[in-house]
Amino acid sequence: MEKYVVVIGGVLSGVGKGIATASIGKILNEYGYKTTGIKIDPYINYDAGTLRPTEHGEVWVTNDGGEIDQDLGSYERFLGIDIPKQNNITTGQVYKAIIDRERKGEYLGETVQFIPHIPNEIKDRIRTASKDYDITIIEIGGTVGDYENIPFLFAVKGMEREFGKENLLYVLITYMPIPSHIGEMKTKPTQQAIKLLQENGIIPDIILCRGKEPLDDVRRKKIETYANIKREFVISAPDIKIVYEVPINFERENLGQKILTKLNLKSKKEPNWEKWNSQLNNLKNPSTSSRIGMVGKYLDIGEFSLRDAYVSINEALVHAGATLGIKPKIEWIDSKEIEQQGTKMLENYDGIIIPGGFGTTGIEGKIKAIQYVRENKIPFLGLCLGMQLAAVEYARNVCKLKGAHSEEIDSNTQYPIITLLPSQQKAMRESLYGGTMRLGAYAAYIKPGTLVYKLYKKEGRIKEDTKKSLEPYRLGKLSQPQTEYIIERHRHRYELSPEFEKTLEDAGLIFSGHHHRLDGVKLAEFLELPEHPFFVGTQAHPEFRSRFLSPAPLFLGFLLAIKNNTK
Repeated sequence: MEKYVVVIGGVLSGVGKGIATASIGKILNEYGYKTTGIKIDPYINYDAGTLRPTEHGEVWVTNDGGEIDQDLGSYERFLGIDIPKQNNITTGQVYKAIIDRERKGEYLGETVQFIPHIPNEIKDRIRTASKDYDITIIEIGGTVGDYENIPFLFAVKGMEREFGKENLLYVLITYMPIPSHIGEMKTKPTQQAIKLLQENGIIPDIILCRGKEPLDDVRRKKIETYANIKREFVISAPDIKIVYEVPINFERENLGQKILTKLNLKSKKEPNWEKWNSQLNNLKNPSTSSRIGMVGKYLDIGEFSLRDAYVSINEALVHAGATLGIKPKIEWIDSKEIEQQGTKMLENYDGIIIPGGFGTTGIEGKIKAIQYVRENKIPFLGLCLGMQLAAVEYARNVCKLKGAHSEEIDSNTQYPIITLLPSQQKAMRESLYGGTMRLGAYAAYIKPGTLVYKLYKKEGRIKEDTKKSLEPYRLGKLSQPQTEYIIERHRHRYELSPEFEKTLEDAGLIFSGHHHRLDGVKLAEFLELPEHPFFVGTQAHPEFRSRFLSPAPLFLGFLLAIKNNTK
């Protein structure tokens, strides 16, 4: 029988439900159980693809092409597994599925109502995503008092009745504020959250008490009395600087064993945190640090919003830094300021990253930054748009193709280095915009002997070509006998034009990997520049496949090059 852990937030959002969910999953992994995570988002959007990253946070991309909530990124980084898009359930998905069935007549004239159809659809989706796992952790987004959460709370309460209470437990994550004018930790928000849960027929089994300080015995006793649960199930969850320490912190209060006890389970193996703690120790005690410039735009949205919009890049740098004993210090550089003031502001950075993005603002500043790091031998990593602009910069300044550009930015350029392919243009004319994107995991053949090949080979990320292994990754066969490939995730529309690839190669740029479409079209996936400490661009988003215990190869190579370049 599958087991379920339902994670619910108190009366305040942003208390770290995603990290707590990921940490619980990791802990139960260590006790020998196969776990996964489901994120429920109560918004009416079908998925996160149309949401602004600066408002909602990063759009996470799954292997199967889902554009979903960034919390699934936390689950993957902690659990070290690939999680499909079906593990993100939204209100929009639930209602659309039911309305589509009703329009097709699948309900055979039955009156379609909130009860039972909405809760049943939610439960069906949870069961589908939970298949083949021992324990599923379900995070319900928002707070317990939100109107839009009612269908999901009703559904999990129904699961409790259907499966038995011994197969489902509730974890409430609540915030314990310390008002500055009082200086005392208050339990009232927690009491209100418990009350609101009880109104939905739910009594929390475990309460995780978030706060700036650890929970004391006085507050623990008050919560025990109010919630009618033993104090051993009231867990202190104080603020910590490194999110990967959360599972270790939870285990100090034996959270894993307490969950297993509630679910009538026994440990399958002795937890082994040796490698995890080694990575943590490297994070806490790095041997050196590196100053990394992230060249972006719209920096007036604030540093917090930027961190949230590019959380996977930040975490990929953390993972690589932990492995190498380097503390990456990320600083944001406004590309519009580079356009106005020049590249002098880049002089004191050890390395530069240009991330993916959309729109025309600040593009010339990014191109100037790329020229500066190329000419001054500063390690550079270009991600998606960053790779495209690296090709544009090289075409302009090395190949002397004046005015070379991306058609996304300048549709009238004489030298469209970055363009839409003919098949994409046809789809655009027919308003089939979704069909113009490369979204999800794609495979790319890697050229032996290149820097990219060496980095992926070293980390064991090179795969051998078999017909069965390539089927999910839309990879056509090569005419030459090359069999080694890698897999990365994508989220983009424009491609490097095959017509200009030879011109760039003849001028010294190396294209170290290609995706071969089923129709025979060859698309550049990686570029690199020899005789440079590190100049690498990728059309992919390798940050989406970086894990705490298995960093992304390009980020490892980037930080290692910085370390060697600054000796």
